[in-house]
Formats: sequence, structure tokens, C-alpha cells
Amino acid sequence: MHDFCMFLKILGPCLLKRYLPKSFPRNLSTCRERQVDEPRGPGPFFFFGGANGAEIVSLYFENKGWRRIYNKHREDFKLKWCETKSPANYCNFREGEQLLYQIPNNKVLTTKIGLLSSLREYERVSSKVSHGPGLRRLKMEEFVPTTFRMDVKEEREAFFAHESKMWICKPTGLNQGKGIFLLKSQEDISAFKLKLQLMEDCQAKRKMHHRQPQARIVQHYIQSPLLLKGKKFDVRSYLLIACTAPYMVFFRHGYVRLTCDLYDPSSNNLTAHLTNQYMQKKNPLYSQLKEDTVWSMESFNAYVNDRFQVAKGLPRDWVLGTFAKRMQQIMMQCFSAVKSKLDCRLGFFDLIGCDFMIDEDFKVWLLEMNCNPALHTNCQVLKEVIPSTVVEVLDLTLEIFNKCRLRHRILPLTSQREFVLLYNGIFRPDLLLFSSKINLDSEFHQKITKKTDKTETRQCKSGFGSKNVPSAVPDNSEHVSVSSERTAPHPHPFPFSSAQYPLLDLTSPHFYVISGFRVAHTLWG
Repeated sequence: MHDFCMFLKILGPCLLKRYLPKSFPRNLSTCRERQVDEPRGPGPFFFFGGANGAEIVSLYFENKGWRRIYNKHREDFKLKWCETKSPANYCNFREGEQLLYQIPNNKVLTTKIGLLSSLREYERVSSKVSHGPGLRRLKMEEFVPTTFRMDVKEEREAFFAHESKMWICKPTGLNQGKGIFLLKSQEDISAFKLKLQLMEDCQAKRKMHHRQPQARIVQHYIQSPLLLKGKKFDVRSYLLIACTAPYMVFFRHGYVRLTCDLYDPSSNNLTAHLTNQYMQKKNPLYSQLKEDTVWSMESFNAYVNDRFQVAKGLPRDWVLGTFAKRMQQIMMQCFSAVKSKLDCRLGFFDLIGCDFMIDEDFKVWLLEMNCNPALHTNCQVLKEVIPSTVVEVLDLTLEIFNKCRLRHRILPLTSQREFVLLYNGIFRPDLLLFSSKINLDSEFHQKITKKTDKTETRQCKSGFGSKNVPSAVPDNSEHVSVSSERTAPHPHPFPFSSAQYPLLDLTSPHFYVISGFRVAHTLWG
């Protein structure tokens, strides 16, 4: 017995650390201190889970007089910002009283398979609708590299029957370059096919007793990218969904990410192919070159003006003009593909990192969209971009949230600085009186009518609960033709009370409700 006690005394801490679940507190003294230090009183309180952006977010709220809580089970928070989503974060969420970072089912936009499926479905449905002259959605092939899902047998077979070229394989739900590898030859593709067959056979024998392997996509590798000083790069921009009820969606410029090494498509070193900071830190030259691995958009714009404007016949400031508009157009198409799927509750908001690549012909490609984008500030450009981005995200989110709660007009937004409003979901009931001015495509009108006849309310689920909200929005609303003729305001009071429509804003030039439909002037030709 004595020997056993000595064994526990010596090895006990190691065994506890190894075998206790990760959620169990390791440092009990720290936990006790935090329990003692947990603030009480009227608040307001905020909770931050994780480390990504913790210092910036905490400083923001502390400067406002908010107090940080550390107990993730407390329900008296005003705002909760967590790196990872958990059912516990949403089950007791109080809509209209609390703010919660990350929309529960944002995976329809921020995982590789989720985004691919959403865009495909949107394109399939949109192709059956006539949108009028001058109104054109992008085809997926115009901005998404050829992609196959490895978890779908038909697509897997189609990929292996495809002509040989260079491909990149990505797991659907990971970021920071984790799990990515290249397929550079027919030998690589054959080995990959054998690996998938072995995994499928093994899974069949286990009969689902074990967790399914990570689903993957295989995507055409863009072998001729535009280079900056001989280095591969991509562009990180931001999509902010500051509110989901109503939708308020914004775009913001981010920064340019470059590799440490010169581009060599034949290189077996992933740091030569993947530009994110997580991968570049693995390069032995990173500590010397880290300031060169991130450029501001202004520096990128100046470089393109200097090196490519004349040679490629580009308009001046192509980066801040044409390129920015193209990114916004692609983001809007992606958002349009999921806006009827996302969980809509007042208090949900999300910041999404969107990664774009430009090829040598200056064609713009969307690589992926990421939830919980990196908010680290390990070089000078990031110190200038990230904090100001986070501050404006919180300013906009809080302003919109408070105006909704107080039933004030949302627009104009006094906190809007660098973010550009892409989608304004505020209703315009005054134009109900003038529906004859609107040219709705008959096929679209019939399709939506059938849909609205079946149900008069649209359910917006939190993922762990649901709430009925008034139905109003056909999925393809923002692309319906609208007469350019402006109609004078109706001289009589509107037949709507503020209690029925607390979020009315009569200043928005883009979005209206007409005969039960929300119709928008298209933003893009």
C-alpha cells in the first residue's frame, strides 16, 4: 500500500494530465482564483473563449466599462465571443438581449464542402430563373477552380477519370493549411486512389463503429498565379454579417499574404504553395522575412500600378477598383447562396475571412471562406489592419443591435468607416402601394408564389432551437429587375405600426418589400 501511495505521489499528476478529459481544469488554483475574481453585479459582461483576438476584443470592451467573465456556463453575458462553436453557446441564447459571435450553422459558407454545395445548389436553381436584361450572376467556373468531392462516389470516379493535371487536396473543415497536400503526377493520383479505397474498405468492415474520416475535396491547382517579386500570394478580405435579423452584410479590405520563398510549382515544400502565416512560420527564413510576407492593400495597389498597369493594359488603381468590385461581387453571390439557410436571430453576428487568388491573366479566384479568421498581429501591416478591423466589427454590430432593440432607424450608421455595405435587408413597406412599377419575371413570380402559398412563415433555427419570423424574402430577390423610375412617397400614413415593423428604414435605396417580396436594385451588372 505504501508503494502504491508513493507511485501516485510521483506519477499522479502526469496520469491526471494524460487521462482526464480536456474540459477538466488542470490548474485548480487558477480556477479557484478565477471563481473568486468572477465579476458580479449589473454588468454588462462579456465572455471570450480562446486566444485568437482575445487582447483586442478584451481591450475594446474594458474601455467601454464592460467586465470580462471566465465561466463559460454563465448566462448573464451581453456578448460571447468563442473560437469554436458548441451547442451550449446557443441553447440558452436570449435573442434580442445577447450577442453571439459565429452563426451556428455558418458551415454552409465556411467549410469547403458546405460552400461548394451551397454554390452548386444556388446555380442550379438560378439557372431556371430569368433575371432580366443586364442582370447576370457569375457562373461558378468563373471564380471557383474545378472541384470534386471525395466523399461522393460519382464525383470521386469522375475525378479519377479526369485528365491528369496538378491538383490540391483539402480537408473540408480544417484551416491554416492543415491536412493539405498536392497531387502533382499520375503516380500521386493513383496512390491517392488506392488510399481512398483502403479507407473505404476499412470503414465498411468497421460498420460505422468509428468516426467517419475527414471529408475532402480535390481542386484544380492554379499553376500560373500572378507573382509579387517572384513570390506566390493571396489576398485576405473580410465579409461581415453584422446582423441576421435583418441581414446587414459588409465587405472590408484586408491584406496580402506572400510566401517566403520564390515560387516553384515543382517544389515539394508546402510553404512554397500555401501563403498563410501558419505555414510560413515553418519556413526557417520566416523570422528574417516575416515583414515581407504581409503587404498592405495600398502597397499591393502601388506595385500593380507600377509593374502591370501599362504592360497588361489595366486601369489605374486596378486593385482598389476593379479587383475590389470583383471580390464584392463574388462575396455577394456566396452570401446569396446561403442567406435562406443561415440561422437568423437578432444577436448573431459573424466575421468571415475570404481568400482570393489572382492568376497571371488577372482573373480572380475564390479559394475559400473561413470562420474565426486569424486575428494575430505578428507584423507591422497586421498591427495596422487587424485591430481597426475588429474595432469596427464590434462598433457596427453593437450599433445595429442597439438600434434594432430600441426600434430606431438603422441607417445611416455612424460607426461605418472602412467596411462597405453590400446587403441591406431592411424592409420598405411604402412601395407595397406601387407594385405596378416593378417588372417581375413571370416564371420567377410563379415559382415564389407557389413557395409562399405553402408557408407564410419562414423558420430561422438556431441549430438548437427555433423561432418563427415573418416571411418576406424570395431566395433570389436581389437580382430581380426594378424600374429605375423613382416613385414619390405616399402622402398618407403607412398602414403599418412600429410594433409590427420595428426595423423600418425609409432611407435605403436598395431593398424593398413589394407584394410580399423583397426586391433589390442589383449591385452588379
